[in-house]
Amino acid sequence: MPPPVVSVVGDSKSGKTTFIEKMVSELSSRGYRVATIKHVPQDMAFDKPDKDSWRHLEAGSQATLISSRDKMVLIRPTASPVALADLARLLGDGDDIILAEGFKQDEAPKIEIHRREVGPPLAGLKKRVAIVTDEPLETRARQFALTDIKGVADLLERGFIKPQRERLSLYINNKPVVLAAFPRKIITNILLAIASSLKGVGRVASLEISLRKKTD
Repeated sequence: MPPPVVSVVGDSKSGKTTFIEKMVSELSSRGYRVATIKHVPQDMAFDKPDKDSWRHLEAGSQATLISSRDKMVLIRPTASPVALADLARLLGDGDDIILAEGFKQDEAPKIEIHRREVGPPLAGLKKRVAIVTDEPLETRARQFALTDIKGVADLLERGFIKPQRERLSLYINNKPVVLAAFPRKIITNILLAIASSLKGVGRVASLEISLRKKTD
């Protein structure tokens, strides 16, 4: 199961990137692994016609992974925008939280960055759990000062990271299946029992199972 995902949203020039930089630094200093996802303009190019990876894709490859000594880049063409949850799934399960920049229309919980000189808070924003602002606002969401990085980090730690340190997810036909507490516990215990019974398996910290059936 991917880590919890929280979107950082706001108008252009509100300071989303700077806020995420500070939040990554603060959470990392607490010992947590943080990953990020950024939404970019539609016309931004990640590959160029003179590159080998572009030639692979033009030849019909469904995806290409570029790897060097110190980094890797996955390029997968898409016919339509990819949901944030699906992007998070690509990052795997190794991190404690994913901070996304943008994705205002997505269903993920959101922290809004608001500056008075940029304009009013975003209207019609769904799942706003907090607003980081330079002025008092009339809103039900929790409010934090722009300088209160530790306060927002506490919110993320208590509300998202710690409750999901142990997690289980089930995908069927690439669609997530919501599990209530009881079936989640049963499935977890069955999987751990099977894995622990296998020869040479020690303490199970994580477990991945994938099944692909042939369809006619």
